[in-house]
Amino acid sequence: MRPLIVFLLLLIVSPLTSFAAEESAEKLKGKCMTCHKRESSGLYQQWSNSAHKGANVTCYSCHEAKKDEPDAFLHEGMWIATLVTPKDCGKCHEKEEKQVAGSHHAKAGEILASLDNYLAGVAGGLPVVIAGCEGCHGGKMEIDPKSPNKLSLRSWPNSGIGRINPDGSKGACNACHSRHSFSKKQARNPENCGKCHLGPDHPQKEVYEESKHGIAFRAHKDKLNMEKDKWVVGVDYYQAPTCATCHMSATSKQKVTHDVGDRLSWNLRPPVSKPKENSKANREKMMDVCQACHGKRFADGFYRQFDGVVNLYDEKFGKPAKEIFAILKKNKSLKNQASFSNDVEWLYWELWHHEGRRARHGAAMMAPDYTWWHGIYEVAKHFYMKYIPAVRKLDDKEANAYIDKLLESDWHKWFKNSSKETQDALKSGATAKSYEGLFVPPWERK
Repeated sequence: MRPLIVFLLLLIVSPLTSFAAEESAEKLKGKCMTCHKRESSGLYQQWSNSAHKGANVTCYSCHEAKKDEPDAFLHEGMWIATLVTPKDCGKCHEKEEKQVAGSHHAKAGEILASLDNYLAGVAGGLPVVIAGCEGCHGGKMEIDPKSPNKLSLRSWPNSGIGRINPDGSKGACNACHSRHSFSKKQARNPENCGKCHLGPDHPQKEVYEESKHGIAFRAHKDKLNMEKDKWVVGVDYYQAPTCATCHMSATSKQKVTHDVGDRLSWNLRPPVSKPKENSKANREKMMDVCQACHGKRFADGFYRQFDGVVNLYDEKFGKPAKEIFAILKKNKSLKNQASFSNDVEWLYWELWHHEGRRARHGAAMMAPDYTWWHGIYEVAKHFYMKYIPAVRKLDDKEANAYIDKLLESDWHKWFKNSSKETQDALKSGATAKSYEGLFVPPWERK
């Protein structure tokens, strides 16, 4: 009889015990709201007015951690983590997490091993690497067991787009969806992207502001319905596009994507531009965005002009400058072999990393001033008047022979000709004809 009584008691008590534990856990979670409302009211108000609150996503929903996680610490009776990673967000936003993980954004932290980071770390120093480079690209999050929140102040705070997290994930969703409001409207605003995409080497924000798209945005930004859940270009808004419109947001034929490179046909970052792996398919996706507001002929014409500038930079300046630099490195003609310890390397760096990028991005977003005056004008001036003279001073026979041959070619011989000869060539149309092949993208060439 006794075993039966014990069994019946277990049936009655166990659910009560379980319920009591759950109730206790809920009370602990409720402390988040109570304390943060008092201690950091701005943070609480951001969350309180967010879509997360409406969906009953609480502090603990995002910050919950397991005891054995490297960044977990005991706080008010709960194991939590300060750092919310894409893996955490992926519990609810699985598709978005996968898209981000495969995007170029998630790889931005790999700058830690690049020349960009070398230059900042050597010519500058560690503090500027942390507050500057890693502020956009992201850094490796360092664990400090003695820290109250387990994160080293050397690496935290950090919302760099390619942050390398302790759980193995890469990226920071809050780089675009600022905590704790996670506002759709903010994420869709051009200024949101402008935290990182501006300045001498990738001035997309300034380029956009100069373009007709940017002008239209400033005139009509209060009519774009940027707070709506459904946000389809040409349907829910049509007055102007933002960065998100073209690179990420929905069209009548495409869903939202969090892979920002999915619609790009060129990689304009390197010394010589590279067609993307799926360049033709990617271009068709971007063309679909264009045609929400423009006719196909308009979009085709834009892309011909864009390809023309990209190929012009590559063929006339990018490839020759790269080849000259490669010859100097091979022949060890740079007297001091340490990177950036000579004039030529600085000149070459700015030629492609600053001026060449500005020209290409200017053409990509229809900004005439950035395409010419801040772009190809600067490229040409420094290629002919600084880079080549600096190389000549090194007296490398192979490099000088390459330059001599280059300056005899149709595109460069003006540099040795008289002004009259150059003007006559322009009037005859011969010069223009020599550039005709540049208006065709690489994947259409025979």
